[in-house]
Amino acid sequence: MARIVMKFGGTSVADLDRIKNVARHVKREVDAGHEVAVVVSAMSGKTNELVGWVQNIPKVAGANHSIYDAREYDAVVASGEQVTSGLLAIALQAMGINARSWQGWQIPIRTDNAHGAARILDIDGGEMVRRMKEGQVAVVAGFQGLGPDNRVSTLGRGGSDTSAVAIAAAVKADRCDIYTDVDGVYTTDPRIEPKARRLKKIAFEEMLEMASLGAKVLQVRSVELAMVFKVRTFVRSSFEDPDAPGMGDLLNPPGTLICDEEEIVEQEVVTGIAYAKDEAQISLRRLDDRPGVSAAIFGPLAESHINVDMIVQNISEDGSKTDMTFTVPSGDAEKALRVLGENKEKIGYDVVQSESGLVKVSVIGIGMRSHAGVAATAFRALAEKGINIKAITTSEIKISILIDGPYAELAVRTLHSCYGLDKS
Repeated sequence: MARIVMKFGGTSVADLDRIKNVARHVKREVDAGHEVAVVVSAMSGKTNELVGWVQNIPKVAGANHSIYDAREYDAVVASGEQVTSGLLAIALQAMGINARSWQGWQIPIRTDNAHGAARILDIDGGEMVRRMKEGQVAVVAGFQGLGPDNRVSTLGRGGSDTSAVAIAAAVKADRCDIYTDVDGVYTTDPRIEPKARRLKKIAFEEMLEMASLGAKVLQVRSVELAMVFKVRTFVRSSFEDPDAPGMGDLLNPPGTLICDEEEIVEQEVVTGIAYAKDEAQISLRRLDDRPGVSAAIFGPLAESHINVDMIVQNISEDGSKTDMTFTVPSGDAEKALRVLGENKEKIGYDVVQSESGLVKVSVIGIGMRSHAGVAATAFRALAEKGINIKAITTSEIKISILIDGPYAELAVRTLHSCYGLDKS
């Protein structure tokens, strides 16, 4: 007998038939004698619809702007998960299972006051655990909590993953199962490389890099929480037959286990290849090389909520001038250029150059810590394919390479092959 948190995303609960299928997955674990909590997202597309309503209503109501109260935004968009949790609880009850729905404020899940992008501060799962011990399934609306102003708060896009892992940590669950429309974490995107393999296990640190560098399987904050609280997390498919052999395996269900590095006996040098499209590169030429110049550049960008990624600095031979090159999402490039223009005198650069439509391809693996030549292998393989590298950044377990957008798929396939990830 175990305590399990199961999370189902929007595609898994997209309509009533799929909600029924989710209920069958839950019933399988209940019938096995486990204590179960379920976290659900809104139906696929519903959150986008609700967000659109919020963004459009000011002008529909006669305002000449699209500004809205973030607290009311949360009140509206949190309703999608409320609907799904109630429907799943009804479906479970129809199957003879004792279940009830919980909204974030009923548990409560306490968050900070950053409406629309709140962070979880505390979860009091005592009453929920008591009821789970009595055999009741807790169906929790993900993505939401209760702010210090006693208003409903939401956690930002992908927040239901974060809700699930946080609840699993709070109730001391034996594992957290994230059900989605894929059956695990792959060595790279199977849509680009058909030879991509599903990983049986991946370390928290590797998954964190994969998620932050373009892999869309899990939300970054959920992986951070899982790593901090060591929540064993399985990525599984909700579209597999709930009663298929092995689906109820307590220790090793089908899917990919995200776990502590110590659980992985034979660690590969490279675990996977991730990529992120629509990167823009900005270069500031001939800055004075003086203390505080970096703060003068990146401070205003941070204040404008522009996420800067790869940073490369080149200093002139005499040390008097420097060039600063960095990347931002293409959607933020125009805004970043405007901020830099407004601060040109303070920064002191001569000219700014920019280029959009780039792609960041990353090689990830904990095994890099103890193996030399990993970067050289990537550079050599890309050179043989005629792919020019615009920028490089590295960490202990990651190499990120910036290239022209049209070469993205070729680069992913090349790197996947050169590290032997296409071999079973």
